[in-house]
Amino acid sequence: MATDALTEGIGSERFYWSNRMGRMYLLALEDVLGRNGINAILNGANLRYRIGNYPPDNLALGWSFEEMSALGQAIDDTYGRQGGRGIAIRAGRAWFHHAQKDFGAVLGISDLAFRLLPLGIKMRINMSLNAMADTFNKTSDQIVRVEEDGGRLYYHIDRCPECWSRTSVEPICNTELGLLQETLHRATGGKGFFVEEILCVARGDPSCTYVIEKRHVE
Repeated sequence: MATDALTEGIGSERFYWSNRMGRMYLLALEDVLGRNGINAILNGANLRYRIGNYPPDNLALGWSFEEMSALGQAIDDTYGRQGGRGIAIRAGRAWFHHAQKDFGAVLGISDLAFRLLPLGIKMRINMSLNAMADTFNKTSDQIVRVEEDGGRLYYHIDRCPECWSRTSVEPICNTELGLLQETLHRATGGKGFFVEEILCVARGDPSCTYVIEKRHVE
């Protein structure tokens, strides 16, 4: 599991994604950075024990929030804040494609029957976001809730792995941003939507919150 260096100062309570989720995230980063790139980031994140040793493909809770946040910090340290943001968004979008295979039945958005339902775009958005929130809530220690207010949806992560124990003056949870973008893109047949993280625990906010405009970008 995570080294003492990762857990120092965090406290005794530990939270996890499933091994499968962690494995898919590392595979997504490998898609974006290549094998040498992901190995360099794992080394920089003090996660050398994960090089060539990704979590097993099962639903046991074994990929710690500390590991996830250490990767995010190492990406920013290596590529800079703007470069790291772009990589994290791309990794989030790639994560969706890996997740589609293993969590598609839970997410519902990869099922042909869902795609053929005569639903409006707004209904597809609501269903896809709630299905994704349910997936995290049921298979990990991440806590997610979705709220609607007029023409906007708010995707709240009350316990977020990406910024766990990190501090920042601006929102930094860009992997989830990419995942949300790709989820909406696929659920609505290729439409694009405005998604922005407006709150982040890393800067002292109560949750990591994303606002999603329900009107797609033309």
